[in-house]
Amino acid sequence: MEKLLAVTAIGSDRTGLVKDLSHAISSSGGSILQSRMTMLGQEFAMLVLVSANWHAIKKVEETLQELQKTADLTITIRATNPREKQAPAAPYSIDIVSIDQEGIVSTLAAFFAGQNIEIVDLNTRQYNAAHTGAAMFSVGMAVNIPATIHLAALREEFHELCEKHNLDAIIEPIQR
Repeated sequence: MEKLLAVTAIGSDRTGLVKDLSHAISSSGGSILQSRMTMLGQEFAMLVLVSANWHAIKKVEETLQELQKTADLTITIRATNPREKQAPAAPYSIDIVSIDQEGIVSTLAAFFAGQNIEIVDLNTRQYNAAHTGAAMFSVGMAVNIPATIHLAALREEFHELCEKHNLDAIIEPIQR
């Protein structure tokens, strides 16, 4: 029977960090099922879903704990289970760009939570506009909109929220 571990790792960016983590997992009998890896300032952060059979799972945990000591990483390991079947929902992509301002992510999260809409993925980035140098902020999201929600009404409420907060947004179905 396969066991699952949710693993987070963060450490100073350096060449070979992904190699070290992936080798520690695979050499212990684990497999990476999903991952997200990114730079955060001078740190490199990784989120990894690891699968291993019942007798290899302990070895994976031990190897990752040893890697934490030798590779100057902060690693958190948490046992998890496969995702349960969800109610019917339509996957949507949301892209937002605006002048950088406080509370954008909080405002969006509150809106979708209030609608009982699950945020599946969220990426943000701050950058300077090419011609003006103005501080800009972009948000990319994937959400699951329950089949019980009227899409036209949701779009209208979402666009009203964006207009109120001066956010330029696109919401569209994800084609899978």
